[in-house]
Amino acid sequence: MDRFAELEAFVNVVDNGGFTEAARKMGVSKSAISKSVSALEARLAVRLLNRTTRRVSPTEVGLAYYDRAIDVLKDVNDADSLVTSMQASPRGSLKVSAPVNFGIGHLSSAAARFLTRYEDVDINMVLDDRFVELVAEGFDVAIRIGTLDDSSLKARKLAETRMTLVASEGYLKRFGTPKTLEDLSSHNLLHYSHLSSSNYWKLKSQSGEVRQVRVGGRLTVNNGASLKMAAIAGLGIAHIPTFIVGCSVEQGDLVRLLPDLRFDPMGVHAVYPSGRFMQPKLRAFIDFLVEHFRTVDTDNWPIGAT
Repeated sequence: MDRFAELEAFVNVVDNGGFTEAARKMGVSKSAISKSVSALEARLAVRLLNRTTRRVSPTEVGLAYYDRAIDVLKDVNDADSLVTSMQASPRGSLKVSAPVNFGIGHLSSAAARFLTRYEDVDINMVLDDRFVELVAEGFDVAIRIGTLDDSSLKARKLAETRMTLVASEGYLKRFGTPKTLEDLSSHNLLHYSHLSSSNYWKLKSQSGEVRQVRVGGRLTVNNGASLKMAAIAGLGIAHIPTFIVGCSVEQGDLVRLLPDLRFDPMGVHAVYPSGRFMQPKLRAFIDFLVEHFRTVDTDNWPIGAT
């Protein structure tokens, strides 16, 4: 007795409103469909369908059974898809979202290496500092930095970054090096307009006390790389993630300030829509990124990190 065939026949009859159309969709005879549904009703000892000369519709019990039968059929099809996907090699197109500076400085080099390894995969990388709607906008995966708010998405942690305070040697020679949080009030503080804290920096002292420092500099910008270049040019002090300025600090273009401040780590995650099974191309890409960033020095973040 093929119970799966009975379920499939019953669901198709309900979906198509009759035996004739269901048989046509399934590519079998009308009598075969009728026999399967009758066998199902006999086994359950219940009438699932109301049959008239004009139409076929589910009974109250039939409708409840139909709802559960759909889930069962989906589970079976998902299981089949899992087996197929596990045997398939990564192929197809990936649409990837990433913040502008992280994409240019770090993700691009990783993507290039990935494409070299997986010749049947194409990547459409969209660099934008806004949070895209993955499903609505057709993205397979997004790189997000900091707190993850959307619980409907799955995530894999790739690395960590931290905020830091930096300025150029030239600026510090002209205006002095701040020694305490209070000293910052007399300095030109460069403002990154994407910060959710508006015109304030939230800084944590070594004791764990959180202090707010009002930003009163002459420059406001919505791009981290531009903020870094302003700091290198001597325009002021920047409050900026290490993944943007780590290399500049390492090369001596910028100096880290107030080393006793505590900056909590911010996760760098690959997020993707939830689902039972992940396509091989997406699984391969995320696994590759996890491995790629595994050995990154997150306090220095060299450009093109490997």
